[in-house]
Amino acid sequence: MKLVRGAWKLLVGIKDALVLVAMLLFFAVIFAALNARQRPAAIGDGALVLKFDGPIVEQPEEVPLTALVSGQQVGKQYRLRDVLRAIDTARTDDRVKAIVLDLDRFGGAYPAVLGEVQAALLRARTAGKPVLAYATAYTDGGYRLASAASEVWMDPLGGTFFAGPGGNQLFYKGLIDKLGVNAHVYRVGKFKSAVEPYTRTDQSPEAREASQALYGTLFDQWREAVSTARPKAQLAPWLGNPAQLVTQAQGDVSRANLATGLVDKLGDRVAFGRRVAQLAGGDDKKVAGWFKTINYTAYVAANPLPKKGKVGVLTIAGEIVDGEAGPGKAAGDTVSKLLYDGLVDNDLKALVVRVDSPGGSVLASEKIRLAIVEAKRRGLPVVVSMGGLAASGGYWVSTPADVIFAEPGTITGSIGIFGIIPTFENTLKKIGLSTDGVKTTPLSGQPDVLGGTTPELDRIVQAGIENGYLQFLTRVSQSRKLPVARVNEIGQGRVWVGGIAQQLKLVDRFGGLDDAIAEAGKRAKLDDAQPVWLEKKPGFAAQIAQQVASQEDDDDASAPDALSRLTWQRQQAFAAALGDAKRMLGGAAVRAQCLECVGLGPIAARAEDRNLWQLVVARIGL
Repeated sequence: MKLVRGAWKLLVGIKDALVLVAMLLFFAVIFAALNARQRPAAIGDGALVLKFDGPIVEQPEEVPLTALVSGQQVGKQYRLRDVLRAIDTARTDDRVKAIVLDLDRFGGAYPAVLGEVQAALLRARTAGKPVLAYATAYTDGGYRLASAASEVWMDPLGGTFFAGPGGNQLFYKGLIDKLGVNAHVYRVGKFKSAVEPYTRTDQSPEAREASQALYGTLFDQWREAVSTARPKAQLAPWLGNPAQLVTQAQGDVSRANLATGLVDKLGDRVAFGRRVAQLAGGDDKKVAGWFKTINYTAYVAANPLPKKGKVGVLTIAGEIVDGEAGPGKAAGDTVSKLLYDGLVDNDLKALVVRVDSPGGSVLASEKIRLAIVEAKRRGLPVVVSMGGLAASGGYWVSTPADVIFAEPGTITGSIGIFGIIPTFENTLKKIGLSTDGVKTTPLSGQPDVLGGTTPELDRIVQAGIENGYLQFLTRVSQSRKLPVARVNEIGQGRVWVGGIAQQLKLVDRFGGLDDAIAEAGKRAKLDDAQPVWLEKKPGFAAQIAQQVASQEDDDDASAPDALSRLTWQRQQAFAAALGDAKRMLGGAAVRAQCLECVGLGPIAARAEDRNLWQLVVARIGL
């Protein structure tokens, strides 16, 4: 029998090995085929189509191969620097007869990012390049981009719906009380409202005051940007009393939009395609509305970034987390290693740190900061370029900078720290369970998630949080050359928009990434400030997944109307909020994070967040 069992194990092992080899060969063939198709193709005449079927972000997340194998829907993301490079290159490219914005499924972006893309489109329009925008319905973010177009088109059955920043958020206090969960919150900063959902059932007066100021400034910036780009658009009635306009138009929103100058033309996609064909070339023998196109992905590939340079660019994008992670998350070990390796492998003369993060783990933020300090120790000038968001831990990692660039719409500040430890002693009591044991010290078994924390632990953790906040204030004080007391006044966890942050001396100058690179080159006395990107190359599986995802065609999917799109956005926002709550209770205990900032950016919940949302909806019977 032993011989039979041994032979059987051998056969099973051979079978498993053959399956593994077959799978590797299968994916290798797919990769080779896709790689051949993805080689930079010759770019002919046509319209450059920017079909934003997702958000514009600083650093797209990797598409997991498992998601494609399982048939899971993969959300697309568009890298900001690629979008800007494509638009600016197309501006002077005679092959590009027009730039087409397809905004039906635009996933949004932070205000500062929208401003950068809008400015690039305006540069193209001013240079004489036709820019045409189309959507079934426009909401705030999409319309800011469309306002830069020389022609704004909309479906006759569509309309605009401008909601402005703000809205309700979830508060969990009532739920966790019913469940018996005891959320031990340790915080510093009266405006650090990230913890309020666990301690209150509504927004505190301080948080409301800060949000009103922030939202009001962002809304004013949006209104000014749209009005400047499109002076004939009569925004005031649509922002003040849209119901009256729609009622007067007998419910025909698109006609009301046309009459008030928000759009130039009404027409379906066929009519829009025929108009583009007049500029870029068409063919009546092909499907109605066909026009010559230049694929965005191919155009970006045909105009690559420089591969060698003396100015290192380190990207800190997404939530700052402990350990390692792929693109789209700023993992402390991963990001710091990229910089340490870059200092060794490249003859760098300067460093630019591009920050687009709400913060996160204090430990990971400090690990990244120390890596940046090492670059300074080696004599490199350090310039920080803030993207759409650089708050809390995102500001923590910015403190070593010699100079900080930001956009007027950048969301920054949130200088504060908090911690949350959930315990379940009351939950256990509800089902008849209790805990007991022998403790040799006041800290034995602490933090005890089943029996609760002790007063000694609470005092220790709160003291640690206060010390961490003092360290935060001290780092900012030394970096910005401000008294600690002044930093404390503008800190307290309060979020600031870039324009006000510049007045408060939290940032130095307005400008984008290119301005920061130029400044770094100037400080390093370089004749040519070419960047080198300190990024991890995607792995084999990630490349396959990304290339497969880029081949997917959504043309047959129906576009949502304005109301459906807004409903979807709110569902995504609540799903993300639930996911944040779960991560807050299960991730790093001590955080420098701005959760309220995230709702002002791209509309995209993670797959696990959407699953959690669907579970909650199913449980409450919606």
